[in-house]
Amino acid sequence: MPRLPAYEDELAAGLTRLAARASYAEVMAEATGGHTLRFDRSATTPEPQGEFAGAVYRAWTGEGWVEAAVSGLRPTAIRATVDLLLPRLATATPRPPPGPSASGSLERSSPQRKPVADLGVEARIELAKTWFGWATAVPGIANAIVNISHLEDERLFLSTAGARRLQSIVRSRGTVVPLAIENGKVEYDFLTAGAMGGMEILDGFTEARVRASAEAAKRLLTARSPPTGRMPVVLDPSTSGTFAHESFGHGTEADQLLRDRSYLKPLLGEVVGPESVTLVDDGSFERGWGSIYFDDEGQEARRTTLVDHGRFVEVLHDRESAEAMHRAPTGNARRADFLSRSFVRMTNTFVEPGDWAFEELLREAKTGVLLETCTSGIEDPLGGNMQIKVKKARLIEGGEPGAVVSSMALSGKVLEFLRSIRGVSRAADFEMAPGFCGKGHTDLLPAGTGGPYLLAEAVVGPA
Repeated sequence: MPRLPAYEDELAAGLTRLAARASYAEVMAEATGGHTLRFDRSATTPEPQGEFAGAVYRAWTGEGWVEAAVSGLRPTAIRATVDLLLPRLATATPRPPPGPSASGSLERSSPQRKPVADLGVEARIELAKTWFGWATAVPGIANAIVNISHLEDERLFLSTAGARRLQSIVRSRGTVVPLAIENGKVEYDFLTAGAMGGMEILDGFTEARVRASAEAAKRLLTARSPPTGRMPVVLDPSTSGTFAHESFGHGTEADQLLRDRSYLKPLLGEVVGPESVTLVDDGSFERGWGSIYFDDEGQEARRTTLVDHGRFVEVLHDRESAEAMHRAPTGNARRADFLSRSFVRMTNTFVEPGDWAFEELLREAKTGVLLETCTSGIEDPLGGNMQIKVKKARLIEGGEPGAVVSSMALSGKVLEFLRSIRGVSRAADFEMAPGFCGKGHTDLLPAGTGGPYLLAEAVVGPA
């Protein structure tokens, strides 16, 4: 994978040419690569991801932004890309761009206690075989799908305001999906972990955890049908994290508010839930899957409290929306890659821990369902609805977890669900999960979700 500082002089020369006509210009260069390994009973499939590099220039005309991207970092291609922008700046005015410009220098690399480069393909295959063996040693598990992957992403941001930002981020991820088969019926469970860092991220895949996931897949073969209707629900950390992402996610991205496409717009500053609930987006979260050191406008990543003890206090900004709403940028201007446009995007979105014990939440619920192993979520940022699906659940009977039921969904109005929350468990239960979030058409990028257990009421039914 190319190292971007080797191309810095040519990238900076392009900015100098743009500065002769524009009051402000910037360039974001990117180089990415990675590797994915899939292993199951029938095949071993190592898949190196092709190296991908390029840059996008953006300049302010005095009335709006113009930009152009280049694939590859050849000097002739970089100069030709700048040539495309210069005519569009012929009538530029000296009016400054909206919002504050990033300035100063920042250079950071994600820590790797076990560097990815030290674990070759053969060692990864042996690790995958070990996980596979743990899963399939459980009677009734006919197969297991194992994935081990890492993503490398280096970004260099330069601007005519004096910013120089360089970040090199490695994200590692593992997944085990045990498959239980009986009388032609197939069920599965899954165990996954991913975060910023090296192969130490995979140390949590112990034999006990993999076997527990395999046993859970077996139990789903004989699971009851899920209940239907409004009832108490306890969300496990994976599900409460998805709730955070889908409830105060896209609806708190300020470009949605400015387009009148968020039901939350008139509620900024209002109490929207109980005092026990605090929701956060934090791009600086240590080793988070969605963590960054700076966004694609050069703003440093930071923690943004969206809901503070029940009060909706802030939304996520790029420099343009911050100017329009008289706020500060929050470090949430993100491009999926240099060929994609910049949007206001989430990083790591989560529910802050509370002060309840998990067992106390179950006793408070008395009856209902404990939702476990979230598989997906979807929100309607205009109408304020959401739906969250889980792979399995357990009935709550007499304040205790009971029989397993098959996949089910929670749905309804976000604000109704939020106001029904009666308890949030402690920091010891907090977990972060890896995922990808889209906006626009595809534009997928890493986004972490997290939380502890929480107790609320919701309408549930079969997924």
